[in-house]
Amino acid sequence: MPMQAPQAILFDLDGTLVDTAPDLAQATNALRIHHGLDPLPFEVIRRQVSNGGSALVTLALGLEATSDGHAHARQFLLDAYEQAVAVHSRIFSPLDVWLKDWHGDQRPWGIVTNKPRRYTLPLLDALALQPGALLCADDLSVKKPAPEPLWEAARRLGVEPEQCWYIGDHARDIEAAVAAGMTAVAVGYGYISEEDDYQQWPADLWFAECAALVDALGAFKR
Repeated sequence: MPMQAPQAILFDLDGTLVDTAPDLAQATNALRIHHGLDPLPFEVIRRQVSNGGSALVTLALGLEATSDGHAHARQFLLDAYEQAVAVHSRIFSPLDVWLKDWHGDQRPWGIVTNKPRRYTLPLLDALALQPGALLCADDLSVKKPAPEPLWEAARRLGVEPEQCWYIGDHARDIEAAVAAGMTAVAVGYGYISEEDDYQQWPADLWFAECAALVDALGAFKR
């Protein structure tokens, strides 16, 4: 049976819509250099980006979240990131072209991210992204994998959850989409940890490459 055309598209941000790993890697290595350590290879950092600032501190310094000094190191990393949040970050190609067309046709789309708003807004401004709905980590009392941010994004876009695709590169994205009753779309081009197999996530659709995702989205363009 053919897939029903989505009325709205919702994206995770880091690793799904925008390649933010270069700037987060810079901040992570700034933390290491501050502690007299050599920089880590980019690909090593890239695989941990979707796991958040605490995971990057653990990667950089070996400090677990409960360790003394972790909170201070995390703040150092986040401060370094905030000062250069959109130097090298770019919308994944060819999503940039597709999104321009979708937005130009006034089709609804949004972003639901676990990134705090203070880092998200400067990034979106720098990339000239104007989602119809934006839900960040600090907007509600819960965040992904809870479904509430996805429901709120759908409400703001004026569509029912079952009319939405939610696209993400982390297991919590798929968990949230399934719980919200949305079509869950897993992408393998994002920041996938070595121990994860995105094709085993309980999604409705899986795309290894961004171009394949865009081809599928393009099939629904009127």
